Amino acid sequence: MNKRARTTVAAVVVACAAAVLTPAQAQAAEYTSALKIRGAQYDAPGRDSNSCSSGNTDEEYLTIKNYSSSATVNLRGYVVKDAAGNRFAFTADHYLQPGDYVKLRGGNGADSDKYNVVYRDNCNFLWNNDSDTIYLYKPSGSRSDVHSYTRSGSDPDGNGYIRFHS
Repeated sequence: MNKRARTTVAAVVVACAAAVLTPAQAQAAEYTSALKIRGAQYDAPGRDSNSCSSGNTDEEYLTIKNYSSSATVNLRGYVVKDAAGNRFAFTADHYLQPGDYVKLRGGNGADSDKYNVVYRDNCNFLWNNDSDTIYLYKPSGSRSDVHSYTRSGSDPDGNGYIRFHS
């Protein structure tokens, strides 16, 4: 077998192996970013109210964690979206050390590196209570992580919180 034929056979073998990956394996192979969506409080406790003065949108949050063992990551330029296209862009520097996390909360408040919190400065809920898809995009525009959920299929204890990565 000549070199060209061996290269073609190797390419076919790799393509066939990739075709039999499970969805979880394919997702893990596709998104190799240090930043991942750790979990989401997609349904704020209590009766939903998006009033800026007395609502509970600040109880809805997304936790993003730096899973790198050595790299510090700046969140500036990262974007979070839902299935409907609602979005939040990190416009300020917010550095996550290895193993560190940030809670992206709804509502208004003071962003704090000390307390690991960034507020969306928007009193509307971002995540749907029945089902949604959460996307995390890198500053380059490529996906860093993505997760879909349903209340009935992803939240067996019904507390409104889902953990995606440990």
